[in-house]
Amino acid sequence: MKRVIVVLLIMSGALTSQAQSKKVVADKIIAQVGDKIILHSDITNAISDIKRQSQGQENAMIPTECQILEGQLIQKALVLQAMKDSLTVNDEDIEADMENRIRSFISSYGSKDVLEEIAGKTIYQMKEDFREALKEQELAKQMRAKILGSIKMTPTEVKAYYSRTPKDSLPFYESEIEVSQIVLQPKANKDVEEYVAKQLYDYKKQVESGSKKFEQLVKFYSEDPGKAENAGQYNLNRNDKNMWDPAFLSGAFRLKEGQISSVIKSKFGLHIIQMVSRAGDDAVVRHILRIPPVTDEEITEAKTKLDSIRKQLVAGSISFGEAVSKYSEDEGSKFSAGAISGRDGSTFITIDQVDKEMVVALKDMKPGSYSKPQVFTDERGSKKVRLIYLKNRTEPHRENLKEDYNRVSQRALEDKKSGILEKWFKEHIPTYYISIDKEFGNCAGLEDWKKASNNVVKN
Repeated sequence: MKRVIVVLLIMSGALTSQAQSKKVVADKIIAQVGDKIILHSDITNAISDIKRQSQGQENAMIPTECQILEGQLIQKALVLQAMKDSLTVNDEDIEADMENRIRSFISSYGSKDVLEEIAGKTIYQMKEDFREALKEQELAKQMRAKILGSIKMTPTEVKAYYSRTPKDSLPFYESEIEVSQIVLQPKANKDVEEYVAKQLYDYKKQVESGSKKFEQLVKFYSEDPGKAENAGQYNLNRNDKNMWDPAFLSGAFRLKEGQISSVIKSKFGLHIIQMVSRAGDDAVVRHILRIPPVTDEEITEAKTKLDSIRKQLVAGSISFGEAVSKYSEDEGSKFSAGAISGRDGSTFITIDQVDKEMVVALKDMKPGSYSKPQVFTDERGSKKVRLIYLKNRTEPHRENLKEDYNRVSQRALEDKKSGILEKWFKEHIPTYYISIDKEFGNCAGLEDWKKASNNVVKN
């Protein structure tokens, strides 16, 4: 019963098997918890899906059949207890989640027809499969939350956890930084914007006259970074309002098949959109993005504004978090006080996780200092201006409580949660009907489950 939380995390990423390629498996029931059965195909499909999701990832850890089975047993037990405790799920949330997953698959495979061909199921059948799986996942999640309650760690518990950790097993960290930013996006002047808009209208006329194909113009003129992968084509759903710029989404769904929009202005620049196909709230569109260039004059205006903000920060008349909330135009960090987070969500990052312009700016900065306004180019090719705040810089070191308290505390909390869950399962497993196929009799980690299964056989 060790690694309970890790196993649950594995299972949370193994729910996509319902929509993957056709699988031919000699199926059979390999385990049962109460009235909940586990098929051999549930295990093999989950592993196949995790392998697919891990493609391209270095050192990706693929779980074994035994680990997947353990996760399935854990989830089924949590679901049974949730039902016993009368926990419920919100059907509207389940439907929304299901629709999002289906749309994601359609986007990945290019069209609804291709997805159905690969899956060997209709969209309706996939939804039926997803619906029950999502309900079980949500019930298990709620039951886990009920068991753990509002578990917290005291400083004494954190110190005790750290003290009993072998010193040679403590992680070693490279030099890391905590850095935040306020970003301004200079606006192109009206004359430049009108000139770019006229170019887009000319592209529209070329396509409508038949002299050029939309795809050709995407290749030559679009400034969308994603065009190399998708030729400017995207799958949209009218309800995905958090994923798309409102003006872009609204403009797209006003079009009929084959129609090209007028010039649309979004937060990314100017677009023309072509409706490729549409079915209700789903649509496939192509677009050409042009980003009106900004002049030195607009950049200077942004730098002047940031200079003024910097003076307020140095004088202490405003905090950096307040300045971010009031002035920053970077949506990625606006709601985290401007902090740049790493791949693991931590605000402590290594220098290779920031862009090259920021590396240069940070080179001579000391913790607690603010940079001068810096011009940089973002990942979409837009010129922006930012003010950088270096909050902290650590030297390479072995993990310790002074510099890494939050990390140790988080790890100690997960250890405490795992212990509570392990105790709960030890107490509750014997109360369920358990059956495990002898094929999995040698699986490590299933001792308590096998003991309960053996008791069932004896009785």
